[in-house]
Amino acid sequence: MTIVRQNALNRTVSSSVTSPESSAEKAIEAERMHDVLLLLQNLINSEEATVKLILNCLYDVGSVNLINQKIRLKPLNRVMKLIARMSKPVFRTLAFNWFKKNCPQLITNWLLTQVSFKVTQIPVEVAELEQVAELQPYPVPQRENLNQEVKNLRSQVRLLAGISIIAIAALGITATRLN
Repeated sequence: MTIVRQNALNRTVSSSVTSPESSAEKAIEAERMHDVLLLLQNLINSEEATVKLILNCLYDVGSVNLINQKIRLKPLNRVMKLIARMSKPVFRTLAFNWFKKNCPQLITNWLLTQVSFKVTQIPVEVAELEQVAELQPYPVPQRENLNQEVKNLRSQVRLLAGISIIAIAALGITATRLN
């Protein structure tokens, strides 16, 4: 008695469907996507000023939102926004270099997923693991320990934020007196 797996059947059927026609289509697809990559690189090089302006806008919005989300104390919030504004030129240079190096390929890959029209299925094992994780929450004593750990970490963050404010203020006073 021979046991034939469903996956093996699917592979044989799909391999019989893949023909020279299909491999030619794949070659054309790869060539066209390479063309898209080159066009995106050319676009970034020719529109460098536009890309830098877009990155500036994203930095302005993102830094303010991140600081507002992470830092609740008003004085520290203002200081951090000032530091974020001063670090913008460094960000602009690093972000543009990263964008120029990585984004054409990332955009090309994303566009390929948009035009491939393939339905992605979650493997059964992953779905089962998610269900098991939902069914087994942390036991009560472990949850209390985690809550205590979170409280300790929050107090350490507040302490470090206070020390940072004092250090920045001392640096500002020292710089002012030296001038």
